Amino acid sequence: MNHNLKSEELDRIIEMAWEDRTPFEAICSQFGYSEKDVIALMRKEMKPSSFIMWRKRVTGRKTKHRSMRSFVKGRHKSKNQRTY
Repeated sequence: MNHNLKSEELDRIIEMAWEDRTPFEAICSQFGYSEKDVIALMRKEMKPSSFIMWRKRVTGRKTKHRSMRSFVKGRHKSKNQRTY
């Protein structure tokens, strides 16, 4: 995990983690953060109540794990997101 993130990169990782249709694999391919790294980052950067709410939201969510998705492409792709 790269601990020398620019403010914009940190903001983008958090934004991608909150997005329903952005899989953890996309964050890993773009920033090198595994799902475990993203969870640790979110825990560090968020208030405890916000972190708990986020964890409930993404736990078991099929769209956050590419291997669990039933579709190839989502309906929306952020302009800031790279292709993979």
